[in-house]
Amino acid sequence: MDKITPRLEAAATPTAPALRLRPWRPADSAELVEVYRDAALRRWTGAAVHDGASAERWVRDQQRGWETGSRLTFAVVEPRADGEGEGPMAGHVVLKGAVPGAASAEVGYWTAAHARGRDVAPRALRALTDWAFASFGDRGLTRLELLHQVDNPASCRVAQKCGYELRGVLAADPPAHPADGHLHARERAL
Repeated sequence: MDKITPRLEAAATPTAPALRLRPWRPADSAELVEVYRDAALRRWTGAAVHDGASAERWVRDQQRGWETGSRLTFAVVEPRADGEGEGPMAGHVVLKGAVPGAASAEVGYWTAAHARGRDVAPRALRALTDWAFASFGDRGLTRLELLHQVDNPASCRVAQKCGYELRGVLAADPPAHPADGHLHARERAL
């Protein structure tokens, strides 16, 4: 994979600030531990972040994903109100499997508890989707898939807001997929 370090933007809304999407970095570990104290987030994600060491490991795994090109993850942050630097961590988005020649890849996301209800996940997912198709479309990417558990209606709403159509229900496949899931997909506009 080409060496790239993208930084994406999602516009502000009348009720929420703009978002910046940038690769995870070691300095994010402490805030990641705080974000993962949220029981709802832990319920929907497979990551085991519970202390500083596990957060540092998780961030290193995200950095390795960039190095190999297999898992391109972004921390979603809000700029500080004074415009100087970053405010709190608002979420996370990921593009998995966007390798040359692959027609499809997978996207995912989560939102920090304090940022829910402000359209963080849809805005970040739209920015990731646009970037993925622009960056990998000429390498064969034509479809993005999004999976979530069927009992997660918030993720279903995010998918639908971003143009990911519900394509079917996938049977549970523990331990990676402990419950039935919805498969959503979005095709690249040609």
